[in-house]
Amino acid sequence: MSDYHTIHAEACEAGALHYTDPKTGYRVFTALSLQRRESCCGCGCRHCPFGHSNVAESSRLELQHDPWIVGSLPESSCDLLFWSGGKDSYLALRSLQREAVRPIVLCTTFDGRSEIVAHQDIPVSSIREQTAALDLPIVLIPLYPEHEYLDRVELGIRTVRRQAPVARLVFGDLHLEHIRSWREEQFSARFPEEELYFPLWKVSYPKLMDDLFQSSATFAISSVSSEECASLFSVGDSFDRDLIARLPESVDALGENGEFHTIVRVPPS
Repeated sequence: MSDYHTIHAEACEAGALHYTDPKTGYRVFTALSLQRRESCCGCGCRHCPFGHSNVAESSRLELQHDPWIVGSLPESSCDLLFWSGGKDSYLALRSLQREAVRPIVLCTTFDGRSEIVAHQDIPVSSIREQTAALDLPIVLIPLYPEHEYLDRVELGIRTVRRQAPVARLVFGDLHLEHIRSWREEQFSARFPEEELYFPLWKVSYPKLMDDLFQSSATFAISSVSSEECASLFSVGDSFDRDLIARLPESVDALGENGEFHTIVRVPPS
């Protein structure tokens, strides 16, 4: 992480309300200090804990946002579920809800300039609608090309830790060994305090589909990467058993190889 991000994180962990910028010598308010205002002041503060929500859009998209939390975090330890807004993360959520081990907090990374979740092509505004319907808190983590992905994720996790301990980092991976191996190598080294958990790992597709389509949610195609799939369906089409039945054998039935992605439509709880 860059110097000021590290200094800010350490200042927040120490309960400080400001720190000194190492380059300018200016005093900078921490997120802890700004949190006392209970809403964005609209001034574009460096560590705004509200996503610069009251900054004019033309200016807001030019700012770099710290991760911020929408909703109220639990007072006890929580599980942090990486939420893409699609079917796999929804299945992981359902699995966690059945376990009912501890409260769940969602975590979404997205492009900080376009405010779109990569691969899924889902706008952050839709993610927020989902979490409102699910009645779950979420930490939103904007990504920028000049910063490493894991550095930004670490900022997000630290943002949650300031209010609630994180017990597990939860992922909706199904069966791709190289992705799980990367997570285990990178996340375990960076976040040794949290357990990595994969509740859907190697669960059979029939069982996953039954769980998916027996739920009260519906699903739609949010992006299509495969030419084979593009000839069969389009963005916005319903993702259901009929669509799955039309897929050729060369296409993973749940799009796990990136052939397509989905968005979940959650009815209000």
